[in-house]
Amino acid sequence: MNLIAAFMKLIRWPNLVFIGLTQWLFYFAVFFSLYHENAVIYNQLNSSYYLFYLLMLASVLIAAAGYIINDYFDIQIDTVNKPEKNVVDRIIKRRWVIVWHWILSLLGILISIYVSAKTDKWLIGILNIFAVLLLWFYSTHFKRMLIVGNVVIAALTGWVIVVVYFFAGATLLNFRGWNPEVYPFNVKLFYKLTMLYAGFAFVMTLIREVIKDLEDMLGDARYNCKTIPIVWGVPATKVYAGVWITVSMASLIIVQLYAWQSGWWWSALYCLLFIVLPLGIVLKKLLSAKSAGDYHGISNLIKLVMLAGILSMIFFNFLF
Repeated sequence: MNLIAAFMKLIRWPNLVFIGLTQWLFYFAVFFSLYHENAVIYNQLNSSYYLFYLLMLASVLIAAAGYIINDYFDIQIDTVNKPEKNVVDRIIKRRWVIVWHWILSLLGILISIYVSAKTDKWLIGILNIFAVLLLWFYSTHFKRMLIVGNVVIAALTGWVIVVVYFFAGATLLNFRGWNPEVYPFNVKLFYKLTMLYAGFAFVMTLIREVIKDLEDMLGDARYNCKTIPIVWGVPATKVYAGVWITVSMASLIIVQLYAWQSGWWWSALYCLLFIVLPLGIVLKKLLSAKSAGDYHGISNLIKLVMLAGILSMIFFNFLF
């Protein structure tokens, strides 16, 4: 493996593409769809394109820095759990790993501050700085603590969507001459959609983190990590994850029944076939899983479910 390939593996480039795709679809497929018939506002929003892409870049850089620092502090655990995948100290020296972490973190923070200044929404910059700090402390402390690490990563995944919500609202309000009576915007609907997708990202990530803890039990136990399967045991962990999966399936079915009654039958059908049904398969596989390979396969299946959920945003171009 050459140096470039090792670096791309270190920053988890497929996950970074996933983050960028999530934000891009939420901004252009969900937010813009609410102005489908308002050409004036639609054209005005075009002027904020470059700021949005900078925001997306900041999110990707901060996430990449987070993956780097996680591998930096997990080198001993990864040597046990996935020795063939570890690149720190094997291909890329540790001193360069930490240097790249600080470079990417600093760039992400500076870009976030610039976007905040241009939109006058300083919460974006402040919370992105907080995200950098959370990722650092996750790698050094929270990851080894019961439940805390899982919740932190799930919350940061939800923030990927929520930050676009703040950005979209800020760019809209900053346009001179924007009159909500002339160009109405359904604020409540946009808020509900934000909570729906951010909540979906949060819960799916929470489930996946628990599954990954099951997969990594051997190395985590050797280095005194207090993850759910180590503290509660495997059967209780399966019940914990199973409850979250069941609640998610039930919630999604309720939402899709509402969508079906509203005439959005194609989106409801999509959700049932590509999100709810696969979650049922995840639940079935989880109950019978025994090996690290089994849990790894379940983890990958959950990633596909998350991708299907994010791609469902495309439907909003046809609903409004």
